[in-house]
Amino acid sequence: MVADAQILGNAKGAAVGMAPRAHLAIYKVCRQNRCFASDILAAVDAAVDDGVDVLSMSLGSDSRPFYEDLVAAGTYRATEKGIFVSCSAGNDGPAPKTVTNTAPWILTVAASNTDRVILATVSLGNGLNFSGESCYQPSNFTQAQLPLIYAGAGPNPKASFCVNGSLDGLDVKGKVVLCDRGGGIERIAMGEVVKAAGGAGMVIANRQSDGQTTIADVHVLPASHIAFFDGLKLKSYINSSQTPTASIVFRGTETGHPAPVMSSFSSRGPAMWIPDLLKPDITGPGLNILAAWPATMPFNILSGTSMSAPHLAGIAALIKSARPSWSPMAIKSAIMTTAGTSGRDGGPILDEHNLPANYFALGSGHVNPVKAINPGLVYDHDFADYTPYLCGLNFTNLNVHWVTGKTVNCSEIKIIAGADLNYPSISVSLPRGEGNVTVWRTVKNVGEAVVDYLVKVQINNVLVVPEPSILRFEKVEEEKLFSLTFRRNVRGSGVAEGRLKLVSSKYEC
Repeated sequence: MVADAQILGNAKGAAVGMAPRAHLAIYKVCRQNRCFASDILAAVDAAVDDGVDVLSMSLGSDSRPFYEDLVAAGTYRATEKGIFVSCSAGNDGPAPKTVTNTAPWILTVAASNTDRVILATVSLGNGLNFSGESCYQPSNFTQAQLPLIYAGAGPNPKASFCVNGSLDGLDVKGKVVLCDRGGGIERIAMGEVVKAAGGAGMVIANRQSDGQTTIADVHVLPASHIAFFDGLKLKSYINSSQTPTASIVFRGTETGHPAPVMSSFSSRGPAMWIPDLLKPDITGPGLNILAAWPATMPFNILSGTSMSAPHLAGIAALIKSARPSWSPMAIKSAIMTTAGTSGRDGGPILDEHNLPANYFALGSGHVNPVKAINPGLVYDHDFADYTPYLCGLNFTNLNVHWVTGKTVNCSEIKIIAGADLNYPSISVSLPRGEGNVTVWRTVKNVGEAVVDYLVKVQINNVLVVPEPSILRFEKVEEEKLFSLTFRRNVRGSGVAEGRLKLVSSKYEC
């Protein structure tokens, strides 16, 4: 535990990891934002040889078949030896089919916020106020209204993004400059351009795709990052006023804000190459995270699924410590089946547009570490199931060998479809008309000795029949098989989402 952790006086408190008594081994595989396949695979091999229990990998490439995916191949060998792997889902959201690290033996982690914000309020001359964020909060910045200008008002088409050199010819000295997020320029770099041009402050307005997700960067000048619709109102004020003005009021760190909310950058499913497997698996804290920093200051504020994946790795270490006999698949099941889908207010977890987040964004939900250690039931399976699963993806024998390291003949193997893996989530494609799809799942009792579980399914527009509808366990470690038969109950197409719950007097998983 690190006392008095903070960044520029913000996010103060004791910093502690998810598993504070764990031992850490760190393997460096990237240099200047370049990560070579040989280094990644060598690091995984070294970690396996060193006897690690959990791997946290905040890296990955674009979605591709597993035999072309070095992370998938390297982590297959690690998981086979009992090592749990947590990987970032990617930061290419909110567009669909952007999720990466989608192999079923990997826990794929999305990113959502915490209830903490580092407030920088934009106060306009007409009395409107917009809540934004910035980690740089100078105490001596003037509270007086300053002239406000939109960078896009100049002749340069790239000026709205405050690209280097784009503000030439635009008088921004002593003014608050509004810049649009995007344009291939980093947010902090925008501030450097504005500062170099003589600007007194900066406001960054989100694109529509970014919605409400704002990031508390360590800016080089007084600044605030605001939401999309607030940016539209700000531009409307500039266009309608002959002398628009603004000030930025820095309010420091506040907690108690809506959470968890999905971050706009968090990559979304469905998985490009495996649509019959729901990815990402889970979401965890990944927006404006106080993180250790190896450069000029001990901590920084960082955002991305590279922040959320380590949170889940630490939680997996806690579960591994409490349940040392559990396989990586059982640990993954415990994490996924105990996840929550409600926010702090009791309503559904929202996305960056303040709409209910779909499962292609949040997976099974937001992680609940306390419940995950004692889930009641787990979905486990034989690691050998992955070979017929890979054959079922129409991989060649050589493709399967590249991933598994084993010589196989897929023509002699009874394949397993993704929907039929004993996975803690279910993704099926339903035929039009009256056709049915049936999947099977096996659950293991890891809770009470004698217990009954009611199989409950909550989903719109699809009829689901469980068989049996009650699972009775007589002892711990006993396994039960059940089926779920799916059929459309309305005409039309699209995605139907719901929840499968196994409910006893003590557990709901």
